[in-house]
Amino acid sequence: MKDQLVYELRSPENIEPGKKYPAIFLLHGMGSNEQNMMPLVSGMDKNRFVFSIRGPIQQPPGYAFFTIQGFGNPHRDAFDSAINKLENFIEYAVEKYQVNTDDLFLMGFSQGAILSMTLGLKLGTRIKGIIALSGYIPAFVKEEYDIQSMDQVAAFISHGEYDQVLPYEWGVNAEAFYKQHGAASTFSAYPEGHTVSNKNHHDFTAWFKNLGGNRDE
Repeated sequence: MKDQLVYELRSPENIEPGKKYPAIFLLHGMGSNEQNMMPLVSGMDKNRFVFSIRGPIQQPPGYAFFTIQGFGNPHRDAFDSAINKLENFIEYAVEKYQVNTDDLFLMGFSQGAILSMTLGLKLGTRIKGIIALSGYIPAFVKEEYDIQSMDQVAAFISHGEYDQVLPYEWGVNAEAFYKQHGAASTFSAYPEGHTVSNKNHHDFTAWFKNLGGNRDE
């Protein structure tokens, strides 16, 4: 694949020929990299593929998936390009690895959460669920993207009440939008800033396990 995104892969321990395995796609925040999100799936990665994807744009000290032109306003071309590249990556991963297309999760923080929620809306029931930590849904996504049915999609959306980067209300509104479109969504608030607290980590891990996300295949 010519424009393949850089990624770090964690595979199931013992892959059996012909067997398909669940997968989680991780998307980091601005200025980070593909290694940053891996610790967050500890306890969620049993018998599944974990693809942690690096943003294609250099953003010291790390990378970004898209650039912004103002508060809560991504550059549309860069954002659309990121969404297309991520869709292509998911297709690539499904073709290259023994991935079960009925058990795909997206998980992201900040910029990664924005993209995870957007991809969830765009892919609909092709995704089983998302975990979106401290993000929002851009206005042009709500108004102009082709949003699919979400009635088979589960979502854990969380936000810090004192987030100094992306306002808390944006997270509340994102969860309401998901619920409006039929998703089984859960919203959790934390007395934190723009970060993932230990309590937040505990809560989304428990949510994931309650969905059957850590069953033995």
